[in-house]
Amino acid sequence: MSKRRAEGTFEVTLDPQPPYDETAEVSLNRVSIRKVFHGALEATSAGEMLSAMPSVKGSAGYVALEHVRGTLDGQAGGFVLQHLGAMNRGKPKLEVAVVPDSGTGALLGLAGHMLIEIVDGQHRYVFDYELDPPRAE
Repeated sequence: MSKRRAEGTFEVTLDPQPPYDETAEVSLNRVSIRKVFHGALEATSAGEMLSAMPSVKGSAGYVALEHVRGTLDGQAGGFVLQHLGAMNRGKPKLEVAVVPDSGTGALLGLAGHMLIEIVDGQHRYVFDYELDPPRAE
């Protein structure tokens, strides 16, 4: 199993839903997400994000699950990404990882982490991954 890196860009479409719990102190929200990836990952995805927005400006938290389908370095299949993000008074922290054993097709056994950046208004990804298909018993 060798480590690999895939890089590229993506477009994202967000469909915010009305808050499902809201007070003066915090708002809990849901957003449907769709993405189109380009580069080493040629794929589309659909996902859901839940977020908490407290009254302190610049602070928030979110979790999301995103089902990605397409090709990764020419290998066809799908996988699920799990997001865990926080903004602590303007300082962001984001972890995006492949859900264990969520790989399908030629991506069976996929593991990895994705870095997401926005540079000059364009969304970019760097995906460090390993592909270790399960062995027949």
